[in-house]
Formats: sequence, structure tokens, C-alpha cells
Amino acid sequence: MILAGDIGGTKINLAYFVEENNGFILHTIKSYPSKQYGSLREIIQLFTAKFPAKITCAAFGVAGPVIDGRCETTNLSWVVDSREIAQQVELQNVGLINDLEATAYGTLRLDEKDKLVLNKGVQRDQGTIAVIAAGTGLGEGGLVWDGTRYRALPSEGGHTDFGPRNELEMALLRFLLQRYERVSYERLISGPGMYNIYQFFRSRAAYPEPAWLTERIQSGDPSAAVSEAGLEGKDEVCQETLETFVSLYGAEAGNLALKLLSTGGVYVGGGIAPKILSKIQQGSFMKSFTSKGRYAALMSNIPVYVVLNDRTALYGAAHYALLELS
Repeated sequence: MILAGDIGGTKINLAYFVEENNGFILHTIKSYPSKQYGSLREIIQLFTAKFPAKITCAAFGVAGPVIDGRCETTNLSWVVDSREIAQQVELQNVGLINDLEATAYGTLRLDEKDKLVLNKGVQRDQGTIAVIAAGTGLGEGGLVWDGTRYRALPSEGGHTDFGPRNELEMALLRFLLQRYERVSYERLISGPGMYNIYQFFRSRAAYPEPAWLTERIQSGDPSAAVSEAGLEGKDEVCQETLETFVSLYGAEAGNLALKLLSTGGVYVGGGIAPKILSKIQQGSFMKSFTSKGRYAALMSNIPVYVVLNDRTALYGAAHYALLELS
């Protein structure tokens, strides 16, 4: 039995997978709200007590940099140590990889129904693959062909410096520099990032925030309230916010594709893209993705997909455990 985990800032997914025909199938899965628990070990204890099984290998994708089997999580005040987890589940070692490494491996397990084509491009076998995922934070990663199979590249690219492309984005940067000492792409392309963009546009608006929107924002997730109002066309500021968010997302996906020369394709994962899919499909994402000057033609030939399966990182962790630890 493979124990796999997707450790995010909002929720934790743990699952058992059963090995079958040189692969695996999902056996048991349970989700836990991250901030209601003090550690990953606490959640593993709950999961294994509820679903006892003989674990043969285990791996976890975690949101944060993994150094020597240890991670201080970016959006949780946790320290995750692979040696402690290995002792807990009675294995010699367990895999601990960045969540975008897990997502990248998971893309290798996707069925056609699990992804939506944004740009068909020209598919190149064994070409480098880029993965970008906006959710609680912004994750970036990739896959490179080693001559035999794909191997994931760890990255904290979502925390690189934000680079504005026009006067509006320069004004946005100046606005955020009043709040943050440094502005990374994650400050914009993430759940909290969408609300940052909204506050910028609201500060420039000619009318106050509508009472119904204030109520939505205060009673739930502010970014979700803004994106939903933008999709519904109920507030001009929310529409501007969503348009800018999607444009910035496409631009940074294109930046990553250039850095990795990802002729094998770009996968847009994370929890946000499927929720705003209709807006992403309208064209501003791909316009920003391909607007790379002399490299516009190259960018137009790169396949781009939106990942629709929210268990991709979980499957990727199981993929890693099976190939590297079993």
C-alpha cells in the first residue's frame, strides 16, 4: 500500500494507493483543513488510525522548499521532517518533495478528461514540461527528460520579483510596495493575490464598494467573493480585477515556459484556474502568454493545458513513491 499526501496551505489530502500492473489505483482518500491542526504528523496519525494498513512506501508533496528532507512550510507554521514521518509510519525512509514537483509528476498520470486544451501548439515528445499552479500560493516547477523518463525540478519560482509590463502594472506595484517590503508574483497570482489586485482597483474606483459585495467579502473568502462577482459581471472593479489576474497569470506562465524552454507543454494547475475557467478561455491568458516579443512564434507553438483534476499532486506523490522508494 502506498501512502501519499498533498500538503497545502488550505487543505491536506492523504490517500492510500494500491499497486497494480506497474501502476496504482486510488484506494482511500480523506481531506483535512490544514489550519485546524498543528502538524502533518498529527493528521497522519488520525488517518492511519481510521484506515489501518500495511504501508510499503510513502511520499508527500508539501508547499514550501524541501532541503535535506525537511521543509518549513510557506503558508503554514509547520516544520515537516521526512525522518520523523518515516519513523512514525515505520518505514526506512519516505519521500518529501515540493508540491509542484508532485503536481508535475501527477501530470504524467492525467487522462484526457483531466485537462483542458488552451493552446494546441506542437506537441514534442520528451520536451521539457512546465507546471504553474495558483492557489493559496503560487507554485512553479517542471519536468525534464533524463533519457529514460521524466524527473521533476524543484522550484520556488512563484517568489521571484514581480515585473510590471505597463503603466497600470507599475501603478499596481507602487500600490503594493506601500504594504510589502518586496512584491513577488505570489503577491498577485494567488488567492490572497487576487484580493490585493482588487484593493488596488477599488482604491482607484469612482464609486464605493457595494454593500452586497462588502457582505460577501466579510462573510467568506474575499478573493472568492471578488472572482465570483467578476465572473457574474456584477461589479466593474471585480471584472477589472479578474481580467488583470488572468493576464498576469498568463504572463508569468509564459515567463516560466521561456525559462525552461518547455516545448513539451505547460500545465496550469492549482485550485483557482478551474474556478475561473470561462475567463481564462476568453483569450487574455494566452495573449499574455504569447506576448514575448521576438519569441511570440515560439510561444504560440507551446501546448498549454489547464489541469481539471484536483488530485493531480496526490497522484504525483504516489508516482514518486512508486518509482523512487518501492
